[in-house]
Amino acid sequence: MAQHNENRPIDGAVELLKNNGFDALAEAVTVLLNSAMVAERSEHLCAEPYERSAQRVGYANGYKDKFLKTRLGTLSLKVPQTRDSEFYPQSLSKGMRSERALLLAIAEMYVQGVSTRRVKKIVEELCGMEVSSMQVSRAAAELDEMLEAWRTRDLGRYRYIVLDARYEKIRQGGQVLDAAVLIACGIDAAGNRDVLGCSVSLSEAEVHWRAFMSQLKDRGLHGLELIVSDAHEGLKAARKAVFPSVPWQRCQFHLQQNAGHYVPKMDLRAPVAADIRAIFTAPDQDQAEHLLQKFLARYQKTAPKLVEWAEDALPEGFTVFTFPASHRRRLRTTNLLERLNQEIRRRTLVARLFPNEAACSRLVSAILMEISEDWQTADKRYVVFNDENAIRG
Repeated sequence: MAQHNENRPIDGAVELLKNNGFDALAEAVTVLLNSAMVAERSEHLCAEPYERSAQRVGYANGYKDKFLKTRLGTLSLKVPQTRDSEFYPQSLSKGMRSERALLLAIAEMYVQGVSTRRVKKIVEELCGMEVSSMQVSRAAAELDEMLEAWRTRDLGRYRYIVLDARYEKIRQGGQVLDAAVLIACGIDAAGNRDVLGCSVSLSEAEVHWRAFMSQLKDRGLHGLELIVSDAHEGLKAARKAVFPSVPWQRCQFHLQQNAGHYVPKMDLRAPVAADIRAIFTAPDQDQAEHLLQKFLARYQKTAPKLVEWAEDALPEGFTVFTFPASHRRRLRTTNLLERLNQEIRRRTLVARLFPNEAACSRLVSAILMEISEDWQTADKRYVVFNDENAIRG
C-alpha cells in the first residue's frame, strides 16, 4: 500500500492553533474534517489515492465544495466524491444532527416571535443570516424523518434496561412548563450498551411511562432480566403493568439521597450514609440483610422515621445481588444514563427554553442517536457474559 503520512493533517491543525490560537479553530477543524473525509473515502474504495491495488472496489472522482455553517463559523469543506456516487462521508454527517436540531430549536423561537435580542443574535451567528418560518419548517421535516426512523426502529433482545427521566422547560399555551424527557438504555445479549429510545411528555405520570414502555415492547424489546430505575410512582406502576414479571432494581444512588430526608440531625448524616454504603457494597445478599438489621437497630431510637422508611425501601436495592458480581457495579444505579444527561444538559443550556415539545424531542433524539452510534462502534463491552444462556450463579 502506498505510503501515507496520517499525522500531516493533525500537524497542520496543531500548527494553526499554535500560531493563531482560538482564532484559527474553525480553520483547524476544517483541515481535520477534510482529512477525515479523504481517509473515509480511501477506506470505502479499499485503496489510497493513486494506489494500484487488487482490492480496489471503485475510483475517486475529485471533490465538491461545501460551506458548512457551525458555531465555530463557516467551514469551507472539500467533500470527496466517487465515480459511482455511492459514497458520502459519515464524518461529515455524524455530529451534525444535534447541531442542526439545536439550531432549529433556537430558530423556531425566533420565527414564532417569542425570541429576545439574544436569540436573534444566536440565530444570526449560527446561520449567518436571518431565517424564515419556511426555512425552519423545511429543515425540521428533513431531520424529523431521520430521527423518527431511529426512535421507532426494531429492537431485539436486551438483558438489562435502565430507565430515567430529566426535565426541560417548554413553552405551551403561553406558559413555560417543565416537560419530562423519558429515556431508556439497554444492555444487549452481547454485553453492549445502546440507547433504546426517548419520549417527551408533560409529566412522569403513569400514562406517559406506560405508553413509552409499551412502545419499546411493540418494537420487539424482549428477553429482559432486570429493570433499573428510581422509585417514581408513575414509573413503578407502568413497569408493573407492561413488564410485570421482570425483576426490578431500585437505584442505590437515589436511595442514599432519599435517606437524607429522614435523618433528623445533621451530625447523623455522615454515619447514616456510610452505613448504607456498607449495606449496598456487601459481598452478598445475606451479609447485606445482616447489616440492614444492625442498621435498623442502631437508629431505632435516634431516627425512628428513617428506620420506618429504610425497612421497606433499602431491600428494593438488593435485587442486584442475584446477578453476577462483575455486573453489580453497572446495574446497582442508573449511572448508565449519566453521560447522556450531561450531554443533553450541555446542549439544552444553550436553548434554555424550547418553543414546543417537538423541538425538545428533536434535539434530545439527535443527541441520543449520536451517542448510541458511538456506543455501537466501541470495542469494549459494557458487561461480559460468561455464559450466554445463564447469567445467574
